Amino acid sequence: MADRAIDLEGGRVLCYGHWGRPVIAFPSERGEPWDWEDRGLVAELGPLFQAGRLKLYCISSYDSQSWQSGVDLEEAARRHGFYEWWVTERVVPFVQDDAKTHDMLVTGASFGAYHAANFCLKRGDLFPVAICMSGVYDVTVTGGGERGDAVYFNNPMDYVQHLHGGHLDWLRSRVSLVLVCGQGQWEDTTGALESTKQFGWLLGEKGIPHEVDLWGHDVPHDWPSWRRQIAHHLPRFV
Repeated sequence: MADRAIDLEGGRVLCYGHWGRPVIAFPSERGEPWDWEDRGLVAELGPLFQAGRLKLYCISSYDSQSWQSGVDLEEAARRHGFYEWWVTERVVPFVQDDAKTHDMLVTGASFGAYHAANFCLKRGDLFPVAICMSGVYDVTVTGGGERGDAVYFNNPMDYVQHLHGGHLDWLRSRVSLVLVCGQGQWEDTTGALESTKQFGWLLGEKGIPHEVDLWGHDVPHDWPSWRRQIAHHLPRFV
């Protein structure tokens, strides 16, 4: 059970742990902030909580109102702007005050991995580390129709290709992404395996610090995999 449930303007945050580095966890597609607890990820991280190394903040999704709402991509991206505002202007100040630090990281599985990567690359000043599990990093797979600036600036596979100059140098010095994916059931049909490989290659081309960690052919696109993966990777960063 969460230590606290906080309602902020626009969504809810479930808080776990009393000390340690703050981690914001994005839910999977159209997910809920309690999914990480219900699916066993919070329990899997128990040793980090007990050691005072981790404060976990599981937050609401906005996908049903944006990327998964059925509207054209550009409108979906504009609606996503509210979620970006909520995370940066409501969730982040709360976490910074609650954890007494500005040093946080982001994580997520499936569509939550997209959010973690996108927020890390767009706001590396706030989120220098992202642990992304079974993600698809081309958000245009969610729909069709008009594509403009709003889509472009929220689609990592688009904007990373064109990063250059001082901003790219800053990202190289600031951020690090961990891209984790199994090679088992549903990782191919969801597109996560191929997208993880392609996005890792693109980050490498741009010299942005990252890791690509591909698990075995017996590791599916599912919660038990993500429990093991987050327990494996997170201890290095908290």
